[in-house]
Amino acid sequence: MASDSQVKSQVKIQASQGNLKYVSLVTLTVQNAALILWMRYVRTRDVDEMFISATAVMLAELSKCVIALLIILYQERSVSKWLDHLYQNLILNPMDNVKVSVPAFVYVMQNNLQFLAVSNLDAATYQVSYQLKILTTALFSVGMLNRRLGALQWIALVILMCGVALVQLQSSTSKGSDGKESKHQNALVGMIAVITSCLMSGFAGVYFEKILKGSPQSVWLRNVQLGFLGTIMGLITLFVKDGKEVSESGFFKGYDWAVWLAIMLSSAGGLLVAVVVKYADNILKGFATSAAIILSCIISIYFFNFQLSIQFVGGATLVMISVYMYGRFPYVAPAVTEASSNA
Repeated sequence: MASDSQVKSQVKIQASQGNLKYVSLVTLTVQNAALILWMRYVRTRDVDEMFISATAVMLAELSKCVIALLIILYQERSVSKWLDHLYQNLILNPMDNVKVSVPAFVYVMQNNLQFLAVSNLDAATYQVSYQLKILTTALFSVGMLNRRLGALQWIALVILMCGVALVQLQSSTSKGSDGKESKHQNALVGMIAVITSCLMSGFAGVYFEKILKGSPQSVWLRNVQLGFLGTIMGLITLFVKDGKEVSESGFFKGYDWAVWLAIMLSSAGGLLVAVVVKYADNILKGFATSAAIILSCIISIYFFNFQLSIQFVGGATLVMISVYMYGRFPYVAPAVTEASSNA
C-alpha cells in the first residue's frame, strides 16, 4: 500500500496538472482572441507606412524556433548536451527535416493568408469563419489517419458549415460590419483567404500529427524544425512576393511596438497549442474556442464599432454549439462481445 506521503505527493501532482490545464486554456483563449484583434488593428490603423506582412510572418517563425531552442536547453540543463541533442536529431537526420519541410511551408503560406484575411474581414467574422479548420482537419484526419467520426460529430460539422454561412451572409450584406468601409477591403477576398487558410491548417495539422506519432522526437524539437524551416521559406516567400518593396523601403518598413507585439502573439500561439494538447482535452479546448469568439465580439463592439446582427449572432451560436458537440461526442468503437471474439 502507498504511504501517506506518496498519496499526498500524487494529489499535489494531480492538482498541479489540473491548474496547468486551466491556466493553459485561459491563456490560449486570451491569445486566440488577442492575436486576431491585434492583427486586425495593425492592418487597418492609420499610419504613414504599413509594414510588409511577409516580414512579420518570417520573424514569427524565427521567434518560435528560438523559444523552442531555449525550452530544449532548459530540459537538457547543459549546453553540451543541448548541442549534442540537436546534432543527433537534426544534422544526422536530414531526411526527417525533409518530411517536416512540408508542414513548415504550408504553415508559412497559411500565416500569410491570415494577414490577408484580417485585412479584409472584421475580427469577429474572421474568428468565427476560421473555425472551418475543424471541418478541414476532420476530413484530412479521416483521409490521412483513417480516423473515424461519430454520427454526432458529422452533424456538428454540418452545423458548423451552416453557422459560418450565416456569418458570411451577414458580412456580405452589410457595409463594413466593423464600421469601416474601406476601398482596400474586400469581403470576398477575405473569405477566400480564410477558406484556403483553413484547408492548409487542416492538412498541415494532420500531417504534423502523423509525423509526431511516428517518431520519438519531442514536440519542442519539431517546433525547432518547423520554425527554422519556416524562417527560410518565409524569407524566400518574402523576396518572391515583396522583394522589390523590401529593397526600396527596407525590411523593417512601418515597424513599431504594435507590429512586434503581433509577431510575439503569433509565435506564442504555435507553442501554446503544444502545452494545451498535453494538458487539456477536446471539450475544454472547445470551450476555449467559444470563449475566444465571445471575447472577440465584445472587444470588437467597443473598440472597432462592430455591429451585431441577427445573422451573426445566430451563426456564431451555431459555430459554438458545433465546436462543443464535436469535442463532446467523439467516435466510440463498438464493444467486442465475448461470443464474437471466440467466433
